[in-house]
Amino acid sequence: MSDVYLESDLEALRGVRRDRLPLLRKLGIECVGDLLWYLPRDILDFSNVCEPTDLQVDALQSVRGVVVDLDSRMIRGNRTMTKVLIDCGTDYVRASWFNQPWMQKRFQHGQTVLFSGKPKFRDGKWEFSHPNVQWLELEDTPESARLVLTRYRLTEGLKVAELRRIIAMAIEATLHLVKDPLPSEMVRNLKFASLEEALRGVHQPDSAEQFQQSRTRLVFDDFFEFQLGISLRRRAWRARCNAPMLERSAKIDARIRRLFPFTYTDGQNKAIHEIGADLTSGYAMHRLLQADVGAGKTVVAIDTALLAVAHGWQAVIMTPTEMLATQHWQTVDRALEGSRVNRVLLTGSLSTAERQRALSGIADGSTQLIIGTQAVIQDAVRFHRLGVVVIDEQHKFGVAQRAKFSELTGSIPPHVLVMTATPIPRTLCLTQFGDLDVTLVKDKPAGRQPVITSKITGGEARRKAWAFLKEKLQSGRQLYVVCPLVESDEDSMTGTASAESVFRELRDSELSEFRVGLVHGRMKRDEREATMDAFRDRELDVLVATTVIEVGVDVPNATLMVILDAERFGLSQLHQLRGRIARGKFRGYCFLFTETLAADSLTRLAVLERTGDGFEVAEQDFELRGPGDVLGTRQHGEMPLRFPNLLREEKILELARHEAERVVHSGEFELPHFNVLRYRVVKRFEHVFELPRSG
Repeated sequence: MSDVYLESDLEALRGVRRDRLPLLRKLGIECVGDLLWYLPRDILDFSNVCEPTDLQVDALQSVRGVVVDLDSRMIRGNRTMTKVLIDCGTDYVRASWFNQPWMQKRFQHGQTVLFSGKPKFRDGKWEFSHPNVQWLELEDTPESARLVLTRYRLTEGLKVAELRRIIAMAIEATLHLVKDPLPSEMVRNLKFASLEEALRGVHQPDSAEQFQQSRTRLVFDDFFEFQLGISLRRRAWRARCNAPMLERSAKIDARIRRLFPFTYTDGQNKAIHEIGADLTSGYAMHRLLQADVGAGKTVVAIDTALLAVAHGWQAVIMTPTEMLATQHWQTVDRALEGSRVNRVLLTGSLSTAERQRALSGIADGSTQLIIGTQAVIQDAVRFHRLGVVVIDEQHKFGVAQRAKFSELTGSIPPHVLVMTATPIPRTLCLTQFGDLDVTLVKDKPAGRQPVITSKITGGEARRKAWAFLKEKLQSGRQLYVVCPLVESDEDSMTGTASAESVFRELRDSELSEFRVGLVHGRMKRDEREATMDAFRDRELDVLVATTVIEVGVDVPNATLMVILDAERFGLSQLHQLRGRIARGKFRGYCFLFTETLAADSLTRLAVLERTGDGFEVAEQDFELRGPGDVLGTRQHGEMPLRFPNLLREEKILELARHEAERVVHSGEFELPHFNVLRYRVVKRFEHVFELPRSG
């Protein structure tokens, strides 16, 4: 196969049937080189598989067998014990799970499984408690010369044994052509295998240890290239050292703080200090403010914007929705009542005359503070002297949208602060990769009450929940009822709760004694605002809504929430929703209504019952649902990485970030021994990082 190259079409590999080519392309494998980097999702390690008679107490071992019995029952304290019995040929072995009833649904009689863990001998049988489980296929049997088998993500019609054979052919034909992009000294210092050794070791490992070591090298390469792209972009930002100098004098600080009828929290003070250092550095700030629900990020946003205004610059606060923009406008308008700060709300629903007046004030500089939606980055908008940009709910904007401000401001780059009300998967990725400087605000204002969250399943539990809610409503509290859809025909096949049908049902039956309102994103702006105002003024007891209330809504007397079909929402979104309640002096209660039996959904909802910490919720959501696109260039889809499971690879990620920053900041990355890697980074990530091809 001397005529086969890494860039060769798959047809160049002799022995690959033509009808296999479309299947390989479904997996994203277009050329021979793609086969080398199509890495296993995991391995089957038969090297420590024991017969039951050879098992030892508390030693890490595995057994293989066929499922013959399943049992799940209630034990003391309303808890469950699930047990699975497998036939290993010479004896039976049991596995047990405490308080995980959904595990029973993952097994079927006749399945072949591999249990791994540290067993104990109980009641005459070997038992694994909470073992690692791998479900085996017919072809998952030890080969004569190999006890560690790789397993890959497949597509229908392609078997794992066949894919192993095709990858083996690619290795033999082209592995010697692979050029290691890391300088040899760096490989030695980091105690890594060479790239050639790592590629062979990850596809054809002789041991689990060799597989992990090989995989570590390849994961590092992936993250290192990405981190280099980020470091290069940060360096390009730093090269523009003509940003506005916005010093926070004691006089300005006092003038801003007295606008608010409360004392800043320690977290808010820390954020303002870190932002202040950026604003006097001479470089354009690019900072991410991560705050838990109710931690007061809006105060930090307004404070930063007003600092720019105090120095004669303009400031913008941009939000993804008109409702959130309006909420911010109302907060700012109240705080600045009687002040000389000229401000405007710029959204798509302005009349032509209103819009023209707003654009004129922005262009001539008479308007100092602008709050709005994406309308603030339309081509017709021209800023006179833009100093600070605050982008709220930053995960809903892409890199191109954030960069638009630089096009609208000319040669002087504005300072940019991006924020999110809850740490979410995309923001966690952003943080881990260090694309932005990061500030965390975890503490909440004094006196903020907790929210007790409960998962509600079954008719009896629902009846009790509604009885409790009615009792609280009668005592003067207010209730949100959140639905995933606006109208029932949006998802008529699933019977999912819709806001309009739930509103009618509650108004006419369950909550007929209370005043019930309805709000959703399809309503006209005036109608929606009137309904929200009525709820805020206690003219309504219950508000049936979609996720339009997810951010920016602040009604201190609203302490109750029901989320219908809760399994349809992500964890961070559920946490964001429940953050709308208990914003006053009363404790909050959030009920997650669900009829699902899906194990993964119940596991997710249990996280919210267990913790009220948004940062912990975000990590769980990230682990369970995946990270999304790291830098927001796409709103959905996979990240531009081969290894998107960042939590699992956190140590490697940190190492990659450290090394990338070191070689870029020291200038070493410009030396000849990094030429190959520099070319790879630019070619792979120029569309994400807007990297220059020069040099």
